[in-house]
Amino acid sequence: MLNRLKEITEEIIGEETLIKLIKNNQSINHYIGFEISGKPHIGSAVMSMAVIKELQSLGVNCKVFLADWHSWINNKLGGDLEFIREVGIPFFKANMIAGAKVVGADVDKIEFVTGSEIAQDMMYWATVVDVSKNTTLSRIQRSISIMGRKEGESVDFAKLIYPPMQVADIFFMNINIAHAGMDQRKAHVIAIDVADKIKFNNLKLDDKKIKPIAIHHHLLMGLTPPNPELLKKIEQNEIEIANVGTDLKMSKSKPDSAIFMTDTEDEVNRKINKAYCPEGVVQLNPILDWVEHLIFNVMNFTLKVERPEKWGGDVEYFDYQTLQNDFIEKKLHPADLKKAVAKTLNQILDPAREYLNQDEIKQWRKQIEEKVSR
Repeated sequence: MLNRLKEITEEIIGEETLIKLIKNNQSINHYIGFEISGKPHIGSAVMSMAVIKELQSLGVNCKVFLADWHSWINNKLGGDLEFIREVGIPFFKANMIAGAKVVGADVDKIEFVTGSEIAQDMMYWATVVDVSKNTTLSRIQRSISIMGRKEGESVDFAKLIYPPMQVADIFFMNINIAHAGMDQRKAHVIAIDVADKIKFNNLKLDDKKIKPIAIHHHLLMGLTPPNPELLKKIEQNEIEIANVGTDLKMSKSKPDSAIFMTDTEDEVNRKINKAYCPEGVVQLNPILDWVEHLIFNVMNFTLKVERPEKWGGDVEYFDYQTLQNDFIEKKLHPADLKKAVAKTLNQILDPAREYLNQDEIKQWRKQIEEKVSR
């Protein structure tokens, strides 16, 4: 029942509850929330919409939460709430729709909700307080990593409200499935832990309190080289690779680390061509990460490598393991792999480019770029 969903995600916390809800023909509500910041990249739009597509096939009601209040608190787009609402939200929404078109999700069945819509209701803030009363300050301080902040970092007090707000979003909107990348796991675990303690807006099944389900998709690695200190710690076994995922993800603040939904064919080619991809090295290799998780797994594409006969001629890969083995044995050169990946990514992005090539969307993009550059 959940095989495909499990294939394209890193984990499902509460799988038994999800199966029970589906079998009982219950109405199941999902949401994924996004800060409104800069230009969305494929790690946000494509990876998240692939999960939504699969959830739609299971009869789940899917919601995209455009978190303007959270973005304001976290100083996105200069902390300009008016700009976030008037330019950031419609531009971000357009990019999410483009992502849905890339993976084939049903756009008409995706509900878009803003933080401002729910913040008008006093019961939302009652739920924020309720969550806060059932969570310790130390745990909230450890959870600021969901905002892209470092644990222990000095922050203004508003940022400590952010994690309880994110948890309250789940209960106030009656969400059964909280969905995000692995970087948001701490907030979802808090929601699971407080579910049977809070007094307002509990999730229920047969009049009994139930916990939310958490689904986390893979975070695509950034294309730029990993921090040398991080590499050294991994080589010396001071830290496990499994624990560094969020530190390696692509970032909107580092444009060359990410492929944006609005990137042109030339921009994709340039970024992939200069990406970190040492010959024969699999560990922390972003190109291989994208091939495995995006091209093969999420998009279910094959990868055709075109090269002269003297270098082995054309070869088509249908699965990641075969490609990885050839790369390790140096039968597949990074330059040939990058060329194939760039071509495939451009094919993937074609439906997005067609949708985003609207005058109004291009104007929003221009305003976003000007705001970020300032």
